[in-house]
Amino acid sequence: MGILSALLFGQTPKQQVDIPAMIRNGALVIDARTQGEFDSGHISGAILIPYDIIGQQIARHAKTKEQPVVVYCRSGARSGHARKTLLHMGYAHVVNGGSLHRMRKILGK
Repeated sequence: MGILSALLFGQTPKQQVDIPAMIRNGALVIDARTQGEFDSGHISGAILIPYDIIGQQIARHAKTKEQPVVVYCRSGARSGHARKTLLHMGYAHVVNGGSLHRMRKILGK
């Protein structure tokens, strides 16, 4: 699972994080899917910023580039692209939460 996790979520096993704790401590939760997908269900408190415009929209929502961010999508692929974009822009603490299903499982919802 470590290699698969690295490929899908852009994190190695050493980089595994406690996503629920991140969220409790103020992480910004971003849904990187489309409006239609978001409207059909999303994580409570998540904001919609599709992965292809996240670079243009993130500053409206993140207080600083140090604010932790958890990004998710349908499968983990788009959120992986969004994570790379944010890291390239200098955001320091960005985690790919993977899919909506995985996030719900992690958060116990």
